[in-house]
Amino acid sequence: MIKYICAIAVLTTGIAFAQNDPAAARINKEVRHELVMLPYIDVFDNLAYRVDGGCVTLVGQVTRPILKQDAERVVKSVDGVDKVDNQIEVLPLSSHDDRLRRSLYRAIYGYTSLNRYSLPVIKPIRIIVKNGNVTLEGVVDTPADKQVANIRANGVHGVFSVTNNLRVGE
Repeated sequence: MIKYICAIAVLTTGIAFAQNDPAAARINKEVRHELVMLPYIDVFDNLAYRVDGGCVTLVGQVTRPILKQDAERVVKSVDGVDKVDNQIEVLPLSSHDDRLRRSLYRAIYGYTSLNRYSLPVIKPIRIIVKNGNVTLEGVVDTPADKQVANIRANGVHGVFSVTNNLRVGE
């Protein structure tokens, strides 16, 4: 199951291939490929997109401003994309949030029942930290894994709240 999670982990929402439109399906595939290939994307970034004809809307959160710019640039280069609406949020700089990110990574990916998720290059559990508030995004294999990740995140000292948006894969 983990091999299927790896393929969809970075772009966790808004990816629905157009069933009757091969051009839209091609744009979806190429946009996803370009975003996955961004060099500085990591477990603390969450990117998603929607395709509506020739307009691509980018959403999510990133820790580096250059990643927002790079995402827009690579999506604009895809054939068939006429307009890019870049709604990606750049998370504020904070040493407290950076400490939380490291602690959350260790708490989640270092836990025995969840460490199998640390194997893929593109991590299936995305950890978004903004002003001490944590959001978990991505896909896990079982409802138990979703609950364990939530419990581990809530157990990290300094976390104000945890929103668990993890989805259970099929």
